[in-house]
Amino acid sequence: MCLGVPGKIIEIYGDKGLRMCKIDFGGVTREACIETLPEAKAGDYTIIHAGFALNLLSPEEAQQTLDALRELSMLEDELSMGSEPDSLPGMP
Repeated sequence: MCLGVPGKIIEIYGDKGLRMCKIDFGGVTREACIETLPEAKAGDYTIIHAGFALNLLSPEEAQQTLDALRELSMLEDELSMGSEPDSLPGMP
């Protein structure tokens, strides 16, 4: 499964003619292309997938998304306890 993960833009710069940025994912910093978001600025939150910014988010939307991802992770951990890998509960 592929997920778009929210992060905070901390720096914007150009690289080989593309608009790039550094994104903070809760202490982990990565680079992403924000060419598709000309209105993006440092301090904005965005969804990143496969190294590309997809859209801008409010801080509240970013937090809600992160909370939902954490809940899914906890649910996955809970479901995987005592079950076969790659199987769903009740499925052979």
